[in-house]
Amino acid sequence: MVERVLITSEAERVIDSLREQHGPLMFHQSGGCCDGSSPMCFPKGELMLNDTDIHLGDIHGCEFHMSRDQFEYWKHTQLTVDVVKGRGSSFSLEIPMGLRFVIKSRIFTEQELSVLDLEER
Repeated sequence: MVERVLITSEAERVIDSLREQHGPLMFHQSGGCCDGSSPMCFPKGELMLNDTDIHLGDIHGCEFHMSRDQFEYWKHTQLTVDVVKGRGSSFSLEIPMGLRFVIKSRIFTEQELSVLDLEER
């Protein structure tokens, strides 16, 4: 199985801390509002999703979503959620900690894309 979205251990530790404070969490890959195209973390259910959003997978027990339009640009890449020091300008829960989630990406190999194509049928 090929995962569309992964997470670093450092980002997992931040999620653990946020989960203690806020309960269940979710992520949505921002499409350019506020802090560019950063992954944004919210209490689960706080961000209203609809049929224009897709579920890319789960990271450390959190659903990860992205708009369908944006997915068309990113569908050939594997995303890894990481965390860096610095204050972003979004509404994501980690911002008051002086941290921000970021995305690192890489292009899937042809073999991985063929597996994804079979899995998504």
